[in-house]
Amino acid sequence: MKNTAIGTAEITRIEDGFQVVRVKNEGAVNESFKHDIDRSYIQFHFCLKGSVQLAFNEGSYQLPLMEQNSYLLYNPTRDLPVNLQIGAHSWVIVVLVSIKKFHSLFSPDADHVSFLSADNRDKKYYVDGKVSPSMAVALHQLMNYNLNDAIKRLYFKGKAYELLSLYFNTKDDPDVEACPFLVDEKNMAKIKMAKDIIINRMTDPPSLQELATEIALPLKKLKEGFKEVYGDTVYGFLLEHKLEYARQLLDSGQHNVNEVGLKVGYSTGSHFISAFKKKYGTTPKKYIMAG
Repeated sequence: MKNTAIGTAEITRIEDGFQVVRVKNEGAVNESFKHDIDRSYIQFHFCLKGSVQLAFNEGSYQLPLMEQNSYLLYNPTRDLPVNLQIGAHSWVIVVLVSIKKFHSLFSPDADHVSFLSADNRDKKYYVDGKVSPSMAVALHQLMNYNLNDAIKRLYFKGKAYELLSLYFNTKDDPDVEACPFLVDEKNMAKIKMAKDIIINRMTDPPSLQELATEIALPLKKLKEGFKEVYGDTVYGFLLEHKLEYARQLLDSGQHNVNEVGLKVGYSTGSHFISAFKKKYGTTPKKYIMAG
């Protein structure tokens, strides 16, 4: 364990191919942390507090990780040493699992995790997601444990297994995004930017060509990459988002049907009612009355 005046960094080896890294920066300046691992490891990065920068290619490319967010990284074609710039007053936990160990965790039900399939075995893997409330509890317990050192490894093993179980329980956690397989991290960042743009401008979204130009990605790559990452076309994804957001607005009871339609970008009430009924099997008005 490394202790400094501003915080701690600790690597706990739970078993072969399974490590938990905890880093606390309690100071007012950024701190760096490096840990060499080979390409056989899947990396789960969780930011509990503050912010972290993940550096790649000897620092030439950096990926920001904000509070209550996570990244999953796996690249079987090159080593990705852990290289973190931890912001002031920031906490981060990294779970490192070898692909061999990871397979053993899910077998014989490995089909539940898409990148364990033969088709995906040699692909890069990158997922960004939110830290769910249940995951946050396990993470804080890992970060702030206060138990006898004799049982520490057992405790960490239990909590790390719990954390991975919660992470992959995506059926009940809509905040965890779909599983992307993009050629490189820069393209992934552009695809995510495209998603953010259409959500922020859902009442007046750009055309596909305008969107491609704005994120500096060829139209073909935008279409293919978006479908690969989010499992739908750009406008198919936007329609799903708009209708889900509309349903939440109706649930709030603060807006009538016409107001909700306008808020999600429908110029006429009939178009909104038709789209809502097609997705949910009932009209917005009947949905409100049923609630």
